[in-house]
Amino acid sequence: MTTAFDVASSRAQFPALAITDEGRPRVYFDNPAGTQVPQQVIGRTVECLTARNANLGGYFRTTVAAGEVVDLAHQACADFYNAASAAEIVFGQNMTTLTLHMSRCLGKRFRKGDEIVLSRMDHDANVAPWLLLAEDLGLVVRWMDFDTGTYEFPEDALTRVLGERTVLLAMGMASNCTGTVHDVKRFTAQAKAAGALVYLDAVQHAPHYAIDVQDLGADFVVSSAYKWFGPHQGILWGREDLLKETFGYKVRPAGEEPPHKFETGTLSHEGIAGTLGAIEYIEQFGTGGTRAKRIASAWDAMAGHEHRITQRLIEGLRGFRGLTIRGITSANAMHRRVPTVSFTLEGHHPQQMAQDFARDNIFVWSGHNYAIEPVTRMGLMDKGGVLRVGLAHYNTEAEVDALLSCLTRQIRNG
Repeated sequence: MTTAFDVASSRAQFPALAITDEGRPRVYFDNPAGTQVPQQVIGRTVECLTARNANLGGYFRTTVAAGEVVDLAHQACADFYNAASAAEIVFGQNMTTLTLHMSRCLGKRFRKGDEIVLSRMDHDANVAPWLLLAEDLGLVVRWMDFDTGTYEFPEDALTRVLGERTVLLAMGMASNCTGTVHDVKRFTAQAKAAGALVYLDAVQHAPHYAIDVQDLGADFVVSSAYKWFGPHQGILWGREDLLKETFGYKVRPAGEEPPHKFETGTLSHEGIAGTLGAIEYIEQFGTGGTRAKRIASAWDAMAGHEHRITQRLIEGLRGFRGLTIRGITSANAMHRRVPTVSFTLEGHHPQQMAQDFARDNIFVWSGHNYAIEPVTRMGLMDKGGVLRVGLAHYNTEAEVDALLSCLTRQIRNG
């Protein structure tokens, strides 16, 4: 059973949402680039820095306390991904850094002439690391292409580029530009049937829907906690047997067992503690006998609210002449997208629109937003990219209406 989502209760837990500037509230629609954090995250972070500030592995109180919170956070993230073991969770600085590191580790398995498949819909963090690896090792790069009319992948997008020498599929679970949620379970099954490893970027999916790595069938899934209400921290899940057999670039004293052989140097214990706080925050909105079930049901409740306000935004934007929404717009397809809505408007540059919104204290992003492949594919790189509005569960209908009113004024004064 899914619980109803209480947006007022959520907003009350975020100190940033109460801040005003010259009496004007802040409207946070910059969420795809980073969300605000609840008090639970702040409390966990401060407590770690004040009472648990030590390196790991010693015998005195602070080192033991630091080890305890790191262990708790590994298990919490295992529940977040519905992983089989906390040993499958690797902490790092962010998704980009983890992917750059893991690409090098996995590169030890590949040989010149092997083929890797990348996605034209992806954020560059799951593109550039593999392109760099391909250049260094002499790998062949194949591309999954999407339909610029539907903003989705065709049924045969992957099978048409799979080959006998395909060793890796790297793709996102959801787009940070179009908002499309991809059928990664199906694509994963196709790639695994061809004998390839599967590396999934969950950065944009994780703040909106539950992730079940045991159901997905992939080999690696990675996200960043600061996109789902936590601190600047990256979290990678990998199959334990694969992590054990994969070479790890590390210093000599580091252990050989996962996850430690991939967690380079001293970790950000305060960031890890804050990540634990983010999961504790999410869990409160769910029901179920286990934390994994509570997390999953919490996302279901949040998604219902997000679908409603996303549909309100899309319907409002449709009323503007010359405006093109660069993503799925059908009211019965909200489940096939995240609440990230990008658009272009004839005669209005995305950067100028973002500046005008900022003057009304409405925070949005413009440009390519590191989604170089999809923005290029849509022919928008030399036109300033897109104006991106990213909703989260703590946003409201009134905030959506404020953005639409601001856009009306921009057009009237433009």
